[in-house]
Amino acid sequence: MPHPASRPAKRSFLCSVPGCYPALCVLALLIGCGGKETPMSGPAEAELPTIEVDVVTLQPVQWPRIVRSQGSLNADEVTIVGAKVSGRVAEIHVDLGDFVPEGSPLITLDQSEFRLQVAQAEAQLSQARSAVGLKPEDPVSGLKPTNAPPVREAQAQWDEARANLDRARTLLERKAVTTSEIEQLVATERVAQARQASALNSVFEKIALIGVREAELSLARQRLEDVVVRMPFDGLVHQREAAPGAYIHVGDPVATVVRTDPLRFRGTLPERYAQHVVIGQQAELKIESLPEPVSVEIGRISPALNRLNRSLMFEAIVRNPDRQLRAGLFGEADVVIDPEATALIVPGSAIVEFAGAEKVWKVVDGKSAEQAVLTGERRNGRIEILQGLEPGDVILVDGSLGTVARVVANQIPLPVDVGTDSPAPPAVAAGDDAVDSTSEAGNSE
Repeated sequence: MPHPASRPAKRSFLCSVPGCYPALCVLALLIGCGGKETPMSGPAEAELPTIEVDVVTLQPVQWPRIVRSQGSLNADEVTIVGAKVSGRVAEIHVDLGDFVPEGSPLITLDQSEFRLQVAQAEAQLSQARSAVGLKPEDPVSGLKPTNAPPVREAQAQWDEARANLDRARTLLERKAVTTSEIEQLVATERVAQARQASALNSVFEKIALIGVREAELSLARQRLEDVVVRMPFDGLVHQREAAPGAYIHVGDPVATVVRTDPLRFRGTLPERYAQHVVIGQQAELKIESLPEPVSVEIGRISPALNRLNRSLMFEAIVRNPDRQLRAGLFGEADVVIDPEATALIVPGSAIVEFAGAEKVWKVVDGKSAEQAVLTGERRNGRIEILQGLEPGDVILVDGSLGTVARVVANQIPLPVDVGTDSPAPPAVAAGDDAVDSTSEAGNSE
């Protein structure tokens, strides 16, 4: 065994040889590589775990194209009821929020002056009827102008004048009267005839005056009736505009009333759907205060688009017989644009979300692997796939069970209703109302 003191000399000898240290490193490396190959790091394929899960095979299914439109409920009619006559308010019959049937009184004005006008018109009518000899119960249509007393008097005078003229002409043949006397009798007969015609015209005038007096009486009675301002339709009092003792002029508002059965949902659709909406088209209206959506029908469509936001306004009729809904409520209408459209659909439980990304577990060659997807509309626990999957792909029904493993697949049909509705994508603003075309999310137009 060499003496320890000789070891440093060897080390210095080796190091004194030029390039010895790099050569030793290369030699050691070659010796190390000359052994057998070692397996690569990571789990072997044979070591993958095996999981037994439910899977579905994706195929296009019926998925009607739906456009969501946000809007509000509007009253069927909003009317500011005004007074038809002037007067002082004597009584108020309604107040804010009252339901008032059609024809029921809203307010009543003071009636004393209008009753006097009716009495005056009745007296004037009676005077006009008496001038032609009509009794209160006699109808004007039964009056014969020739039987009126003034006409009969004038007729008698005319008959007498004609008789005198005929006798004078007989005496003229006998030379018993002169020609001047005959001329005087002819003039008298003509005057009597004119008086008879005048009397007849006077009767016609008085008959016409009777019509005027009857119209004046009807007008006075109508004014008396108009002192009670009535409800124009079945509805609710939105605002009371008058108070007892106030003097109201013709046309002054007394109340604002609304009709809430039916209501009108007013929404808008983007310009690209303008040719796909028609009157009678069905839609589902979701209102926050109602537990279930309401089926409605589009009743009116605007003839022109809004030039500011390029949207089309429509109205849907919402029945409200029990008046639970009120005007102004916010609503979302799902309008079915294409009921025959299809799409690739997955169960809602198959989607796994992490850090804002969405993925599913896809089965390829008997093994599960992650697959990123782009989702669209969500309905009744089912989600539309826009990108990432193709027809015929097999995925795990429950994405939370997904892991890199061998899969023992239990094939099941795509559930019709799995879970609850997921939130829809945010709405896209369109003018006064917001429009959400969720079925088109992720597609470029």
